[in-house]
Amino acid sequence: MAFEVIMPKLGVDMQEGEIIEWKKAEGDTVTEGEVLLEIMSDKTNMELEAEESGVLLKITRQAGEVVPVTEIIAYIGEAGESISTSASETVTEVADPVEAAVVAPKVEAPAVVAATPQNHGGKVRATPAARKLAAEQGVDLGLVPGTGANGRVHKEDVENFKGAQPKATPLAAKIAADKGIDLATVVGTGARGKITKEDVLALVAPAVVAEAVQAPKAEEKPAKELPEGVEIIKMSAMRKAISKGMTHSYLTAPTFTLNYDIDMTNLMALRKQVLEPIMNKTGLKVTFTDLIGLAVTRTLMKEEHRYLNASLINDAQEIELHKFVNIGIAVGLDEGLVVPVVHGADKMSLSDFVVASKDVIKKAQTGKLKAAEMSGSTFSITNLGMFGTKTFNPIINQPNSAILGVASTVQTPVVIDGEIKIRPIMALCLTIDHRIVDGMNGAKFMVDLKNLLENPLELLI
Repeated sequence: MAFEVIMPKLGVDMQEGEIIEWKKAEGDTVTEGEVLLEIMSDKTNMELEAEESGVLLKITRQAGEVVPVTEIIAYIGEAGESISTSASETVTEVADPVEAAVVAPKVEAPAVVAATPQNHGGKVRATPAARKLAAEQGVDLGLVPGTGANGRVHKEDVENFKGAQPKATPLAAKIAADKGIDLATVVGTGARGKITKEDVLALVAPAVVAEAVQAPKAEEKPAKELPEGVEIIKMSAMRKAISKGMTHSYLTAPTFTLNYDIDMTNLMALRKQVLEPIMNKTGLKVTFTDLIGLAVTRTLMKEEHRYLNASLINDAQEIELHKFVNIGIAVGLDEGLVVPVVHGADKMSLSDFVVASKDVIKKAQTGKLKAAEMSGSTFSITNLGMFGTKTFNPIINQPNSAILGVASTVQTPVVIDGEIKIRPIMALCLTIDHRIVDGMNGAKFMVDLKNLLENPLELLI
């Protein structure tokens, strides 16, 4: 029996995924655990592994397509195996119920072979389709005998396990639910009385035919002509995720931004001193973002600044205080913005931070970030200084309570001990969620951060 490959739901908020590249072609042999394709979930590229061994019989959705979660994108089975109509049912097949009721062939469900009981002491082996159906119907997969290899539970096993529930194909159940038909009143013509879509459509079709006869089809409106020089493109999955996240943050959190000037003289001198030793130790070049990130981490670990390292939870009714620091570093790509996370920054030396930050930034730039490497930040940094930006108001990366914007460093005349001198001055912009942090607390944080950046030897202690 052909195994369905579906677009997985990789997160609570994930509604769809974009297929980036198929690593296998139709007719290729596939081994369980082998990478089958690459998808983009929100802003994360993920490699999807095959959960069955066999032959890639058919690819139903191609690279570049955006597919809703749990929708079938391919089939894996035995060489030469045909994909049955019942196996390839999708909701789109009922666009014209009348035609479906007239011309769709009756398809019998496959016979159930001897089942292998599940081992309750370990992980239940089941296909994604089986897990989805079990979740929808409230079935404990551990109780379902699996008919697949090594006792793997298939979708049909879950359907057949429902006992007193009328046995029906998923599409039949979907049509019945949409049309308000009680499956208990439908006589199934499939194998062992399983209800097929044709059985449900037989009840729906007469009314549809009558409606179709009485009401002529509405004329299709011609496509709207665009003015010359105008092009309309679809939003990518990443752009949709950015749009959703930024809109939520902007409309949810009442924010304000504090701007401070930092004399970079000593920090620039320190970077020059540690550049070669860290390069020799790690093979990587320390950047000002690394130094700022470590300075932010050390400042956040002070008890008086714990609310800058916090999150609002439970509908903003509680504050989650973190006794660790996970620094998110915004990385701009041609397709959009991602925020990889340096986890456990509070336990790192400068060289450790350089290695960890370069690792996640490189993964972000090459599209290899895993979901875990983009989640769990407690504070974020975004740097636009390399573009000459003088000041800006960064938008908080929810659920963080603040984000630090790094602007450009400019040679600036300043008064020191009554004399005018030229110093490299960098602007820092701290945007704060006023629901958690007040202006005075934010200012105290920035004073301590400014002091550490201007006296940076403490970073090496």
